[in-house]
Amino acid sequence: MIYEPSMTAVVVFFIFVGFTIGLSFYLGGKAKSSAGYFAAHGQIPWFINGIAFAGDYLSAASFLGICGMIAAYGYDGFLYSIGYLAGWIVALFVIAEPMKRLGKFTFADALDAKFDSKGIKAAAGISTLIVSVFYLIPQMVGAGVLIQPLLGFPHWVGVLLVGAVVITIVVTAGMVSTTWVQFLKGSLLVVFSAILVVMVLQQGFKVDNESFPSSSLPISEFDRQAIAEAMNCELVESSSWADNDQYLQFTREDGDGYDVYRADIQEGGTMIVSEAQSITTMPNGDTLIGGLPKGDQPGEGHLRPVGRIKVLPNEYIGQAETGPLGPLEFFDVLNRSTVVLWGNETLKNEDGSTTKVFYQKPTSGSQVLRPGEHPRFAGIRSDSWTGKFNFLSLMLALFCGTASLPHILIRYYTVKDAAAARKSTIVGITSIGFFYVLTLYLGLGAMTSGTLDVTNSNMAAPLLARGMSGLLFAIISAIAFTTVLGTVSGLILASSGAVAHDLLSGVMGMKFSENSQVRIAKIAAVVVGAIAIVLGILFRNLNVSYLVGWAFSIAASANLPALIMLLFWKRTTAQGIVASVIVGMFSSLGWILLSADTFEKVYGIDPLSSPVPFSQPGIVTIPLALITLVVVSLMTKNGKATTT
Repeated sequence: MIYEPSMTAVVVFFIFVGFTIGLSFYLGGKAKSSAGYFAAHGQIPWFINGIAFAGDYLSAASFLGICGMIAAYGYDGFLYSIGYLAGWIVALFVIAEPMKRLGKFTFADALDAKFDSKGIKAAAGISTLIVSVFYLIPQMVGAGVLIQPLLGFPHWVGVLLVGAVVITIVVTAGMVSTTWVQFLKGSLLVVFSAILVVMVLQQGFKVDNESFPSSSLPISEFDRQAIAEAMNCELVESSSWADNDQYLQFTREDGDGYDVYRADIQEGGTMIVSEAQSITTMPNGDTLIGGLPKGDQPGEGHLRPVGRIKVLPNEYIGQAETGPLGPLEFFDVLNRSTVVLWGNETLKNEDGSTTKVFYQKPTSGSQVLRPGEHPRFAGIRSDSWTGKFNFLSLMLALFCGTASLPHILIRYYTVKDAAAARKSTIVGITSIGFFYVLTLYLGLGAMTSGTLDVTNSNMAAPLLARGMSGLLFAIISAIAFTTVLGTVSGLILASSGAVAHDLLSGVMGMKFSENSQVRIAKIAAVVVGAIAIVLGILFRNLNVSYLVGWAFSIAASANLPALIMLLFWKRTTAQGIVASVIVGMFSSLGWILLSADTFEKVYGIDPLSSPVPFSQPGIVTIPLALITLVVVSLMTKNGKATTT
């Protein structure tokens, strides 16, 4: 799709960003000491902190990735929502109050509270850096995605812009500004998402069989010329797909470029021929859409938005739309309708170019609303044990990862006591749970709204808003952008704390004054921010929810076993904690880097050559870290807390 910025969107965006930066400078004067910079002096009210929890957690993965996955595949995207929310049960009943009692500024403080161990500080500090960087990648990818339709800038400009703004926020005021930014954007995100859902329900479903027509032909075998005659179309004579038995190129009536059609032979001797879309990448890097240079001017081509209802239930026969629907009626009608989803296939051409064809997939609503349709979750209903293990491993990582994320854990230090930590967690769970219910409506609404970008599922929710109202699109996109700002701010703050407080001061023994420690943390924030910018550009083509799954797996493997055993097993030793963190961190990281998904989508290597049986490591690496801690602790001065 070609994104054209609107003046309204630009104005609203810069108002949000300007206010955010202004707030950071205003609050900067309150964060001169390390206690103020890293933990806001522990004076954040519990309700504000609870909404800030939601702001931290409702990241680009939640708003962009989950909605996009639901819009592209259906219910499977909601499984991420369930996993994310379930993880807060661990945070509420296991982590909240002990974290507040044990720590001061960072995750390493809590692990090392009983030991004063440089080994623990080093392992926990490095773990914080790795988890934060992996979590930063999808946030930066999401930032670039948002900037494209909002301001019309390339993806890399969006990543650079959010990096610069976030570094400014963190450097100016630390946790004080980060908390208030998270509170504001968390509140606004939930409120305006609810407004968008109300608009989706008011609009209901509309049938659209004109945008991408299809025809049923009495032809039982692939005959290019017979199909062309039956459709009264002229074949492209120099078609490079002449030997392909499924796709055809027809000259457009105006003679400008061509249309692509896909032919599917049906049982009973008929054929369904439906319009598709194509992107051709030439050897020199040029992009053609339908045979024309990419662009929105005369003589240029661009992909059209997709997502529609093909057939409504029987009670709507003769009607093109349902009218307003209730919250439960929405699912009932969709369950009995037929939706057009989109698949894709890449074809290699004789001249060295490649063509990616996007084709229609009429799908029953009941299939959309069942799990197992996304390729990543197909194992739920298959006989393959690897597919089932991959799904269980992902759910385990999401469940255990929430209470292990560094930028979530350090938020417990911003309230005054353990009771406030518990209350803020409850507020966070309520806000987050309500929002995740909304994502199901947003994703399914985008699936059927006719506004989807077939090349980028991450844009589903903002484009749904644009289809409703230009002003709502501007507000939703600006809020989503500040969502990224807030989450990235928290991650960079956690990383800078790990460098200044844990590694340089705690491990290397450097002595800093209050002001010097804050200054070093700010320098570290700039460096981590720069790394995040580079990685956000490199990983631009992956779904942000999938990328977040990596961070959750590493966090759950490296951090949670050590934290849980420290709290509930008296024989835990410092050596056991260090070994557990190291084994969990590097085993999960190594598994991810050797997985089939990484081979295919990052390295560009045949995924079948991956040495690991499934892509999600949690079901192996979490128990491995736990066993490591138990074994090493039993081998090192049983029953007594020791130092290293």
